[in-house]
Amino acid sequence: MPNLTKSFIDKVEPPPLKPDGKPTQVFYRDDTLKGFALRVWSGGTKTFILEKRIDGRVRRMTIAKYGELTPAQARAKAQELLGEIAKGNDPAEEKRIRKSRNITLIEAFEDYLNTRKDLKSGTINNYRKCMNGCFSDWHRKRIADISKSMVQERHSDIGGRAPARANNAMRVLRAVFNHVIAKHNGDSAKPIVETNPVDGISQTRGWYRVDRRQSLLEPHELKPWYEATNQLAYDVTRDYLHLILFTGLRKTEAATLKWENISFEANTLTVPDTKNREPHTLPLTTHLQSLLKHRHQQSESEWVFPSPRTDTHLSEPRSAFRYIEQETGKNTTLHDLRRTFITIAESLDIPAYALKRLMNHRDPNDVTAGYIVSSVDRLREPMEKISKFILEKVENE
Repeated sequence: MPNLTKSFIDKVEPPPLKPDGKPTQVFYRDDTLKGFALRVWSGGTKTFILEKRIDGRVRRMTIAKYGELTPAQARAKAQELLGEIAKGNDPAEEKRIRKSRNITLIEAFEDYLNTRKDLKSGTINNYRKCMNGCFSDWHRKRIADISKSMVQERHSDIGGRAPARANNAMRVLRAVFNHVIAKHNGDSAKPIVETNPVDGISQTRGWYRVDRRQSLLEPHELKPWYEATNQLAYDVTRDYLHLILFTGLRKTEAATLKWENISFEANTLTVPDTKNREPHTLPLTTHLQSLLKHRHQQSESEWVFPSPRTDTHLSEPRSAFRYIEQETGKNTTLHDLRRTFITIAESLDIPAYALKRLMNHRDPNDVTAGYIVSSVDRLREPMEKISKFILEKVENE
């Protein structure tokens, strides 16, 4: 083993890259101070380190880059660290705790998103809007400095304007804090945060009661709504709204359909990526076949419903809904159309399990449903029945 002197370190050549181009590292351990070493990367970086077994595990602690400290200074720092370890302290753990205590809310939030590989892009976008819209002034605050009283005050402030948004914001914040507690507290006797500050809302029963929206299109409202959609300037938006009404798809499921998801041979459409992560296939009714074939003849995009302004799919058509409200006097949302579809289906006495299949609902507690394997053809008659009901309302009343 070498003696890590300046002359030796200056002569050390970096190791070559791996055959695939990835970096490599090599260690030179000092022959006079056990655990003191030099790590050299293939990129040329040289770093002093200390290796020491603590609580049965070998810990590797970075001291400094060569050039920031001389070999003598790095050796002295290594001896200082060994002294702390001899006293029963863990310098690496202390460094981790110091670093963790300085984590800001936005850093914790980004780390949470990077860790949650299961989140869909739409969910991530919603979380970002929440973080930017409700906590922008807290982004640079240390997680450790956000208190229960601050959280309750912010919840109350947002809730005075938008109760549902206040609750949603706090759920996102709670998830970020839970992530920090799980990742950074560990078995440390000095936790970064003692408890999740959002828990105070539950302890004081401070969550806002937000009634679930129940709005939909009543049978007598279908015709004026349908006529208003037929007057929309962009016929892609019209067909998008009609498809949701006649299928009950969620807004993103419908908007992100590609022509590869449509089979005119099998007369089906398939949503490959759904909320429950299981592909959802529906039969095309006679009306939907006509709608989609007409759209396909006019299309020059991979998307069934392309955006008029970008190369991607259609986004939520808020201006279209403003126009429809102006024409009909009724404010509707895309989810109202999904709610209308299932309400019509239930009124037509569609069997319960067929309803679940149509809506792609999965209940993990329903053991019987797990044994039922039904083909898409089983849904053709219910779909045609629902389609017929809607068409009679929009054409004859």
